[in-house]
Amino acid sequence: MPPAASRDLDFMNDAQQRSTPAGPLPYQEVVEAQGHLIDSQILEVVFDEVVQFGGRFEVEEFRIGRTNDDPSYLRLRVETPSEIAMERLLQNLNTVGCYPVTTQDAALRPVEKDRCAPEDFYSSTNHRTMVRVDGRWVTVEDQRMDAMLVVREGRAYARRLRDLRVGDQVVVGLRGVRVIPEAKDRDRSSFAFMSNGVSSERQVETAVRQAAALMEQTRAAGKKVVLVAGPVVVHTGGVKAVSKLIRAGYVQAVLAGNALGVHDIEAAMLGTSLGVRLSDGGLEEHGHRNHMRAINRIYRSGGIKEAVEQGVLTKGVLYECVRAGVPFVLAGSLRDDGPLPETVTDMNRAQDLYAEQLRDAGLVLCLGSMLHSIAVGNMLPSWVKIICVDINPAVATKVSDRGTGQLLPVVTDVGLFLELMARTLHADESEGAGPTENAE
Repeated sequence: MPPAASRDLDFMNDAQQRSTPAGPLPYQEVVEAQGHLIDSQILEVVFDEVVQFGGRFEVEEFRIGRTNDDPSYLRLRVETPSEIAMERLLQNLNTVGCYPVTTQDAALRPVEKDRCAPEDFYSSTNHRTMVRVDGRWVTVEDQRMDAMLVVREGRAYARRLRDLRVGDQVVVGLRGVRVIPEAKDRDRSSFAFMSNGVSSERQVETAVRQAAALMEQTRAAGKKVVLVAGPVVVHTGGVKAVSKLIRAGYVQAVLAGNALGVHDIEAAMLGTSLGVRLSDGGLEEHGHRNHMRAINRIYRSGGIKEAVEQGVLTKGVLYECVRAGVPFVLAGSLRDDGPLPETVTDMNRAQDLYAEQLRDAGLVLCLGSMLHSIAVGNMLPSWVKIICVDINPAVATKVSDRGTGQLLPVVTDVGLFLELMARTLHADESEGAGPTENAE
């Protein structure tokens, strides 16, 4: 028997001994799970959950995958002392991909009022989910966390509460729902930093090489690389590197707030960021009004695209986006000055535009923006990886705590990371000429 299998059987025995005393309990269910149960530590979670709810379990079947690619299979009989304990146990097990054995379709209930779900609606995770419809399992489309599952014409969709309409058939309860968590990456040599948690005690060059390899893989697979950026990109001198990445075709969309746009344009036009000279860090005389001067010039031009066409805006992140045809979305907030004409101040509309650009994303690179990173993490399915770069380790921790299990944290200066990334990817001027010309 393989060593891993022996360890798991030992754990089963230890966990069973910690469960409630012998004797049948009144509420019983048979559940099953399939996947990389050992690598992803799902077995440990399942057994601990049963014990936590005062229950007991019996392993009816356990098959270990014989190769790296083969999944393992677990069939488990669980018992609890009360109905409510069983219901809560099944809810918790569902999130790690352990679900009741059933031949029944998912229960559906109609929406009776716009934006109001039935009380016992199923709330989705960001993991791949399947719903049993008309005797077959169908994969949920537009997967995201904190959504309702709507079934229509034999297909299932993840829908936000505000998108529900009268007559929509919403999945209620847990029966007929399967969650399939992403397996832990077994290529530890390539992306070992994924498994080490959030730490600043890591060589930046190594993290950059690994992140660059992931960007190359994403582009080779025909998936989008989406950049989520805060104004720290400007403050730390990262604009030049981001510009190179855009010109070289490594970025397919930019998601940010009004602040990134304003600071980027102020730096391009006036050489300052919030009145601070980027050349030497000194304060520009009357520089406090420079960001408003930049916004004013954009309004005079008729918008960012028009400012580029008129030669008013001649460099910067948004300039490169316009030149390369890379879409960008600027989401507004209560504290915005101006804001820029392109800034979307309707938050629902901004969410929709973000979600549209995140469709078909293979990798999201978050740079120094806690709120936007958390928001994007909530919109993404768990199989889309996120590289979160910030000098503050708490940012990556907060993004991860929101359930973003696919996070790759890099704790370092954003400007340094971007400069090393551009060098590693060889995103120089000559390589960028092709995509820019094609976009025009």
